[in-house]
Amino acid sequence: MATVIYSSAALKTRQREVKDAAREQVVHITENGNAAFVLMSEELYDRNLELAAEHAVAEARVAMVLERGRADRVAGRYVEGTEDALAEIERRAAQRG
Repeated sequence: MATVIYSSAALKTRQREVKDAAREQVVHITENGNAAFVLMSEELYDRNLELAAEHAVAEARVAMVLERGRADRVAGRYVEGTEDALAEIERRAAQRG
């Protein structure tokens, strides 16, 4: 979707058009040709906020898994090669019964 940009003057002269666009996507408002504001509907804001929170949680989980992997490597809790990995999987499966 293309970026929607309006001048601050359009907020007065094309208010309905600007609001309609803001219901569907983030609208960028310029002043004197420079980026100044963004406008969006409350529903779109909530959706973007929820997506940002989900991405933050996913990033935190990835960071946690990577750190655990680094700690396992330092502690020697790893295997090298496909054959050793498959053997370790079989060993763990046998332990679980």
